Amino acid sequence: MHGAMAETKTVPLLGRIAVQMKLIDQKQLAQALGADAGGKQLGAVLLEMGLINDRQLEKLLAVQRDLVAKHRAKLAASPEGAKPAAAKPVAAKPAARPASASPEPEAADSFSAPPLDLDAPAANPAAQPAAEAAAPARPASGPAPEMRLADPVEVPAYDGPSLELSVCEPSQPHLQRLAQLLQDAVQSGASDIHIHAGATPKQRLAGTLHEMSPTPLAAEEAEAFVMSSLDAAQRAELSHLGELDYCLELPGVGRFRANAYRQQRGFDVVYRSIDPEPPTLEKLGLPEDLKRFTEYHQGMVLITGPAGCGKSATLAALVNLINETREEHILTIEDPIEVVHQSKRCLVNQRHAGKHTGSFARALRGALREDPDIIVIGELRDLETISLAMTAAETGHFVLATLHTNNAVRTINRMIGAFPSAEQGQVRTMLSESLRAVISQRLVPRSDGAGRVPALEILVLNRAISNLVREEKTVQIKSAIQTGKSQGMFLLEQSLNDLVRTGVVEKEVAARFAEDKKIITGA
Repeated sequence: MHGAMAETKTVPLLGRIAVQMKLIDQKQLAQALGADAGGKQLGAVLLEMGLINDRQLEKLLAVQRDLVAKHRAKLAASPEGAKPAAAKPVAAKPAARPASASPEPEAADSFSAPPLDLDAPAANPAAQPAAEAAAPARPASGPAPEMRLADPVEVPAYDGPSLELSVCEPSQPHLQRLAQLLQDAVQSGASDIHIHAGATPKQRLAGTLHEMSPTPLAAEEAEAFVMSSLDAAQRAELSHLGELDYCLELPGVGRFRANAYRQQRGFDVVYRSIDPEPPTLEKLGLPEDLKRFTEYHQGMVLITGPAGCGKSATLAALVNLINETREEHILTIEDPIEVVHQSKRCLVNQRHAGKHTGSFARALRGALREDPDIIVIGELRDLETISLAMTAAETGHFVLATLHTNNAVRTINRMIGAFPSAEQGQVRTMLSESLRAVISQRLVPRSDGAGRVPALEILVLNRAISNLVREEKTVQIKSAIQTGKSQGMFLLEQSLNDLVRTGVVEKEVAARFAEDKKIITGA
């Protein structure tokens, strides 16, 4: 049916752009084209079907105008393809259309691009929801497999204020070299791979950066590496904003969380290697006792620590435990999706904030109507997200989330301090009733040089600690943790001291991670 449609009906330019920018897939486009819309434009049909929103339609129309204008300019410059003088010129971009206004007429598909094959698979499988994608297998050795550049269609920069950074076109040779570099790093056991303009490529092994090549990368070469791993829409966003979070999946190489950004010397990118399978507590070196934090059916458990301390891996291990032991609906909201969780005993749906949904807050508002039992939030970033997470925890959901704080006490103060002072009394009460536990962690170099080992701080909110939170006495929580060993609580310094006592970590190294160095005695 779809194939016949593609033969008898020209796919409008707006539809091809929407697929190219990954706002819809080809099957959704076929459904929109096949809908009885009473002569409505495709953009209006996509809006009514809920496949795009007003902002996305504005972006599609802007891209369409630019492409048509460029094509007409090219025709005008060509003697063979010049338009008659009476042809109507393309107008300059108008101001942004209010959400309530009617969509602009969609430009005719005047440059005879081939129609889309509506039965063909998506051009970029990694752009589909990550829960549907199979995790790639990592080869033990050998050259990286042949890679294909992302879509070649040019997507203009976004409307509105923009940095308008100039970006180069992707290069097939640079994509192949990048794939080889990433594969070498994965085989070495690197956690992160750095590509910087004016510096040598580096990989992070056991927490320390090591050179991968003695030759610094010229700014043009570093930029070519960055752009070769991006599709057209991602290059446009990087040009517009100057930075971009995304996930790169290279078949036969691995899956990577990435951040590309513009700095003084040029474009840089950092890749974080992601295991193809969800980690286990044992593999991460975490105590089996953490399993008890997956048994809640209501409330919130937070995993905290500085950047690079393994929060995301610990979160993924806990989610995997729930997936294997319970029969419930797990909904994750991440930016980007890192570890892919296939549904086991649980039904798992993973959403990428910014791609599958507008933002963390928007996804959380929708989540309350999507019948989840467990809501997993990649990061509590702002006031609205924190507020919605607490509301979800109060209304019968189990919430797991990460937060960038150094210890349990600061985590509670950060949650409360995100709100205006007039609301903090109510927030203290809400938090004292909804927060179940805080797991704060660090990765500490082992004394034998064989990588790093996690050191933890565990806070469990019992009745006494809940009262301290409610009564604005968080300064006393540290003492309550120190004396709460019977309930599974301990300070980071106590965990570090245990590692020193067993010879896993050197005393001097442990002291660097401790705030109260007096506790690090090795006894």
